Amino acid sequence: MPHYIDPHIHMISRVTDDYQRMAYAGCQLVSEPAFWAGFDRGSAEGFRDYFKHLVEVEPRRAALFGIKHYSWLCINAKEAENVALSREVIKLIPEFLDRPNVLGIGEIGLNKNTRNEATVFLEHLDLAMKTDELILVHTPHLEDKYQGTRMILDMFKNDKRIKPHRVLIDHVEEHTVKLALDAGHWCGMTLYPITKCTPARAADVIERVGTDRIMVNSAGDWGKSDPLAVPEFIQEMKRRGHSEAVIQKIVYDNPLTFFKQCRRCVG
Repeated sequence: MPHYIDPHIHMISRVTDDYQRMAYAGCQLVSEPAFWAGFDRGSAEGFRDYFKHLVEVEPRRAALFGIKHYSWLCINAKEAENVALSREVIKLIPEFLDRPNVLGIGEIGLNKNTRNEATVFLEHLDLAMKTDELILVHTPHLEDKYQGTRMILDMFKNDKRIKPHRVLIDHVEEHTVKLALDAGHWCGMTLYPITKCTPARAADVIERVGTDRIMVNSAGDWGKSDPLAVPEFIQEMKRRGHSEAVIQKIVYDNPLTFFKQCRRCVG
């Protein structure tokens, strides 16, 4: 089994045994975006505690198994409907941007493609531009995905400060991957039951669009998900006869190349 990176997994919601299983499977590094906790938090101070957990607790837990842990900071798209709270949380983020394991701003994006979500998305973008940070983007689920992806790409295009190669558009699928790649962004495919891609579908996409600026992740969280989804994708690619070099590019080289654009990432 080749070494791999899981560029999007929510380890705060996973048991320590999952770190051990991932290490046995060859995981070298994880990247954990800030996300929804399963409920709407009531204060900015709740987010401060959450950010401290991401930048202090999870790196120590991962290190027990030889895995490097990086994180991203934001208020997620679900809670972004509360603009007043979102602005309080965004004000907190600069306190944590000098931590050595923070990669940037994320996962920001849209949930139901509302005006409030777009407002908070743009305010996150402004912070990322002022602080020269990478951006990780959450695209909506299922029926809202295509429209939401188009809205997100339009907002990037309208901000001339944005450098497309410093943006990762996550949760792309067959009908959105080319939109993001053609705009010059990096793409992530999420191997998540029911609402996103299977390993087989992700391999189909790779065979259609190639291996440049694309990666896969598990997005493992507190829902029905698999922290070993990336190794399952590796096995699917091997079954189809793809070379070790091609597989390594997708599951290791590409995410590391994107992450190393962050001045704090040492790989």
